[in-house]
Amino acid sequence: MFTFFIAIALLIIGYFTYGKFVERQFMPSDKRNTPAISNNDGVDYVPMGKQKNALIQLLNIAGTGPIFGPIMGALFGPVAFIWIVVGSIFAGAVHDYLTGMISIRNKGAHIPALAGKFLGQFSRHVVNVFALLLLVLVGTVFITTPASLLSIVTNGALTTGVFAAIIIVYYFLSTILPIDKIIGRVYPFFGAILLFGSLGVGIALLFSDYTIPELTLKNLHPENLPIFPILFFTITCGALSGFHATQSPIISRTVKKESEGRYIFYGMMIAEGIIAMIWAAAAMSLFHGENLNELINAGTPSAVVNEISITLLGAIAGTIAVLGVIVLPITSGDTAFRAARSIVADYLNISQTKAIKRLMIAIPLFAIAYVLMQIDFNILWRYFSWANQATAVIALWIATMYLFVKGKKYIISLIPALFMTYMVLVYILNAQIGFKLDLNISFIVGLVLTIAFAIWFFWKAKQNKANNLQVDEDIEDFSIKSE
Repeated sequence: MFTFFIAIALLIIGYFTYGKFVERQFMPSDKRNTPAISNNDGVDYVPMGKQKNALIQLLNIAGTGPIFGPIMGALFGPVAFIWIVVGSIFAGAVHDYLTGMISIRNKGAHIPALAGKFLGQFSRHVVNVFALLLLVLVGTVFITTPASLLSIVTNGALTTGVFAAIIIVYYFLSTILPIDKIIGRVYPFFGAILLFGSLGVGIALLFSDYTIPELTLKNLHPENLPIFPILFFTITCGALSGFHATQSPIISRTVKKESEGRYIFYGMMIAEGIIAMIWAAAAMSLFHGENLNELINAGTPSAVVNEISITLLGAIAGTIAVLGVIVLPITSGDTAFRAARSIVADYLNISQTKAIKRLMIAIPLFAIAYVLMQIDFNILWRYFSWANQATAVIALWIATMYLFVKGKKYIISLIPALFMTYMVLVYILNAQIGFKLDLNISFIVGLVLTIAFAIWFFWKAKQNKANNLQVDEDIEDFSIKSE
């Protein structure tokens, strides 16, 4: 339990200390007009308040990832706590803050457009494919997982398929309607359920007879899967997730003042880290590795979520906690499809002010998701994890380029960029979905490729700086009116 309290304290302290340090490198200015003001179109660019933006950002980024990921990561033992804390403070929150703020400085641009600007046009095309693949996979996974949980909660009164159909309808409406019509209105209610559920589980765990294990660096995984690189692809949301880079631009288009960025982007990633800590601790405390592994392998981590909630909180409160978990994927799935629509529209330069043009993009996206729903969840999750962290790597390199050209301390994003580039390469070289090389060979080849990429990056960065790359779009100063 001592380890758990220290971890939570470090996450909170990290927000007030390292978060401020990162903010100083970016130097936000409230004299600059934000895209919400300058590009207000009543659909995607809509000024909203700080608290509403923060809550939407939290619900956007906190899908089942910070719950399902830590539950599966709990199989490794308390070493998972280290990645959640270190990853959240020094990688995930840095990634989210810089992605969101750089997007604000570039008229709410999504990750493919930013990649094109900072890493070259070829990168823009590659990242566009990656981002769309990731978003459609996320949207698909976040249809099946909440539908599965709802079926469990209702004791099979309605099938998973029926709940999936209802969720798809909601996603479709959230994708095509203005952001303040559905998402802006229902998220406060969803947020209350989420906070009640997660905090309820955490408090109940502390006062229960279960013991939260203390820190050990030993790998306790029952199948002896290697910590490096598997842990970093198991716990993504809750530590570092490229999915967040696709979500932050949604909120960068609704933020009214740059000074709100640390709270909205960095702070909500820290909040997600706390959620991840609660569920990882609960999974480790209630189940031994073998039992936890059996429950996960029996289907999805949905069964573990249900068991933890009912055991710690009882039937009624436990059901509410499960509903809080259901809220997470639903409030990420809707914005996943919305972000995918925006990325396609930006890439093809299609205005989204008219509903018919939004439908032209949304309908094919949902058709693809329906096809993907026929694939086994565990297979989808493997591809999602790799695409997710590959996108995080790209976002971190974009942030590093931005800071390098501006002459700021780019090391804050360079270190996590190098580390995760290495992990992504090792994973794809070794994994069954990749090249299936021996793990030791993968470590060596991955290191060589990481060094080669770093050399290319700094060559490109020096070129950009010499050519005076305009990293921030020119925007007129303005005075913000209070609500």
